[in-house]
Amino acid sequence: MFLTTDYFNEIIYCCKKSSIGKQLPTAFYVHVSAINYLDLRLQEYEKKARLTEDVEGATIIKFNTDKPIISYLFYPQFDSDPHPALILSIVVNLDTEQVSYWDYKKKKNPPILHRKETFITSDYPHYELFKHLTKMEEALELLTLNAPIGTKQEWEKRLSRKRIIFEEHYLACHCPIFPKETVSIQIERHKAAIIRNTLSRPVRLALDLLLFEEETTFFDYGCGYGGDVERIAEAGYKSQGWDPYYCPDNQKAIADIVNLGYVINVIEDINERREALVNAWELTNKILIVSAQVLIDDRDRGVIAYGDGIITNRNTFQKYYEQEELKFYIDQVLEVDSIPIGLGIYLVFRDELEAQKFRASRFHSRAKTPRLITKVRRFEDYEYLLQPLMEFYTERGRLPAKGELKNEVELKEEFRSFRQAFKVILQVTQEDDWDMITEKRRQDLLLYLALSQFDRRPKMRELSPEVKQDIKSLFGSYNSACIMADAMLYQVGNLEIIAQLCQKQTIGRKLKNSLLVHISVLETLEPLLRLYEGCASRTVGRLEEANVIQFSWRIPKITYLFYPDFDNNPHPTLHSRMQIQLSNLRVNYSDYAEDDNPPILHYKDSLVSPEYPFYETFKQLTEKEQELGLLEDYRQVNRLLGWLDCLKENNLILEGYELKSKGTT
Repeated sequence: MFLTTDYFNEIIYCCKKSSIGKQLPTAFYVHVSAINYLDLRLQEYEKKARLTEDVEGATIIKFNTDKPIISYLFYPQFDSDPHPALILSIVVNLDTEQVSYWDYKKKKNPPILHRKETFITSDYPHYELFKHLTKMEEALELLTLNAPIGTKQEWEKRLSRKRIIFEEHYLACHCPIFPKETVSIQIERHKAAIIRNTLSRPVRLALDLLLFEEETTFFDYGCGYGGDVERIAEAGYKSQGWDPYYCPDNQKAIADIVNLGYVINVIEDINERREALVNAWELTNKILIVSAQVLIDDRDRGVIAYGDGIITNRNTFQKYYEQEELKFYIDQVLEVDSIPIGLGIYLVFRDELEAQKFRASRFHSRAKTPRLITKVRRFEDYEYLLQPLMEFYTERGRLPAKGELKNEVELKEEFRSFRQAFKVILQVTQEDDWDMITEKRRQDLLLYLALSQFDRRPKMRELSPEVKQDIKSLFGSYNSACIMADAMLYQVGNLEIIAQLCQKQTIGRKLKNSLLVHISVLETLEPLLRLYEGCASRTVGRLEEANVIQFSWRIPKITYLFYPDFDNNPHPTLHSRMQIQLSNLRVNYSDYAEDDNPPILHYKDSLVSPEYPFYETFKQLTEKEQELGLLEDYRQVNRLLGWLDCLKENNLILEGYELKSKGTT
C-alpha cells in the first residue's frame, strides 16, 4: 500500500502528542491493552498492519516515526517478570507491505523492558506495582544511562554491581557465601535471630509512643530468643511469644499489640513471607508492629541495610526493602494504610478511628497552662473545679463539648456553662496566652490534614470524636480546614518561601543554604517550616536520637543529625546523619561513629531557645571563643582534629565549658 507524506506526518503528530505510551526520539511504544485509548487515526493505521500479518499474542506495539513501520513485540512474561525479555519481533513495513521476523528465543542476550508502567494506562491491573518498582530503581540509580542497560546481560551486570536481585517486582539484596552455589545452599533462618541486651527498636518505639496502656497484652510473632517478650513482661504487661525454631510449641495468642519484628526479611519463600504477615495481623486486636531491614545510601559504603541485626556470612536469607517499598508491600497484603514511625518500622491499626487519632497526636505540640497573674476569690474558692477545664483547654485549644469533661455536672451546677466558668479563669490569667494555645492547636490540625494528603486524607466520619469536635470548634467545618491545609501544602513546595522563613528565624544557625536548629525548637517554628520537616518525618521517619535538624532551601531536603552528649560536651562530635530528599524521599545515611576526624558542633547557643536549660552556659562559651578568634577559620575547626590543633596553637584547653591556658591551675 502507498502512504502519502501528509498522511504519515499526521501519524507522527498523533504519536508525539499521545499522553499514553512511551516516547523515544524515533519511536512510540504502547501496550496492546492501550490501543483503544489512542487517537482514532493511530488505531486505523495500526489495523492496516494487522491486515498484513497475524500478530496474535503480541505484547507491545512499536510505531516507528522515521519510517512507515510497525513492529509487534512479544514479551510473554510482561506481567510476571519485572524486566521481561523479548522472544519475537514481527516488523511490518506499511509502504512496501514487507514483513520481517526476528527470533530472540535462543539469544543469550535478548532486549529487555524497563519502566513498564509507561506502556500501559493507569487502570491496568498492575500499574501501581510497575510504577512503584520504577520509583525504587530510580532511587537506587539503576536506570541512569551512563552505560547501556537495554539487554539482559548489561542489566544483570548493573544489578550485580549493586548486589541487587528481584523477588517478583520487589528489590532485594542477597549476599550468599558462595555466589556460584546459591541453589544448593540450605537457608538457616534461625541464625538471623539475635541475642539482645535491650528492647528491639520497634518495641522500644511503641513504648516511647505510649501505645502500651495499663491492661495491654503483647505477643511477639517470630520472637527468636524471646528478649522482647521477657522485657515487656518485666515492664508489667502480659507478654507471650512464638518462634518456629526456638519455641515452636508455644501457643499463638491473640493480643492487643503484636510485633512482627525483622521477620519478613529473613523468609526466602514469597508465599511464606506473605503468610507470616497475614497470620500476625489475624492475631492483632489493636496494633500490629511490622519491621524489616531497609536499604539506604551510605556516603562511604554505598547501598547498605539499616535496622536491627544486619546478618552477613551466616547462611541466612535477607530481603532488604526500600522504605516506601515496605509500606507498599504491607498495605497491599493487608489492604491497610500503614503508618511509618521510623526507618523500616510501621504500625497497622485495627481500628481506623484509632489510627487517625494516633496520626493527629503526632502533630500535637506541647503547651503550658497559662500562669495565674492575679488573685480572685471566686477562682480560689472553685480552683479544684476549674483546674480540669484549664487542663482540657490547654490540651485541645477549645472549650469542651457535652460529655468531654469528667467533672462537667459539678462544674455546670456552679457556673451553669463551660463558657461562664472560663470567664472566671480569664480573670486570673492572660487571655492572649489562651489565644496562643488555640492558634497552636489550629496549626497542629492543619499540619495533620496537610500531610494526610500523602496517603489518603480521612473522611470526616473516620476521625475520632475529639478531632471532629476540634475541627468544628476551631475551623467551623471540615471542608474549610482541608482548604486551608491544602493551601499550606501548596506553599511548602516553594523553596523561595522556605528560604525567607528560615532566614528570618530568630533561633537557629543560618548557613549558606540552610538553617540548623535543635529539635527542642521544632514546635516553635513557623507552621510552614514544621510542615516542611513533617514531609520527611511523617513519611519516612526521623533518625533515631537525632537532636539537630537542618532545613535546606537550595534543594528540598531535611537532614537529621545525632550529636551524643549534646548538653555535656561543649563541642560534641557528629555520630550519624540522615538526609531525606523531599523530591523523591530518597534516604542518604552517614555514620561517623568510627571516624577519627568527625565533624564537631560549634555555636550551640544559636541552635536552642533562651529557655533551654544550658543556654547561658552555651552562650558564654561561644562568646569567649569568638573573642579569642578561635572560630574565625571555620573550615579548620569544623572537624575534631582541626579544632584540637586550633586549641593547641593558642595554648588552650577546655575543661568542661571553661577555656583555660595550658598550665593554668
